[in-house]
Amino acid sequence: MKYQIFYTDSAKQDLKNIYRYICDSLVEPEIAEKLTDKIMKSIRSLDEMPQRYRLFDEEPWRSRGLRILPVNNYLIFYLSDEERTVVTILRIIYGGRDISKQLSETQY
Repeated sequence: MKYQIFYTDSAKQDLKNIYRYICDSLVEPEIAEKLTDKIMKSIRSLDEMPQRYRLFDEEPWRSRGLRILPVNNYLIFYLSDEERTVVTILRIIYGGRDISKQLSETQY
């Protein structure tokens, strides 16, 4: 069963910020391109069996079904709706950041 994938505005902005930071601040445009491509490819793979990744351990997100897809040093947070066959990408966050704080500031 194929799932449709949607991005929140926050997730879209996260991806842009990751690219800009690596490209502009670290002056590594090729690495920025490769990483964002890898993130996008990983997200596209969620169109099949999105429940294969673990639930986020902290509440209230665990009980809401928030899942984590790790890609290099980044964590992709998403919700999977089996009834509607939809995956919603909420955030793409660097693993070294305060994840709980970032998620608490997320509108979804």
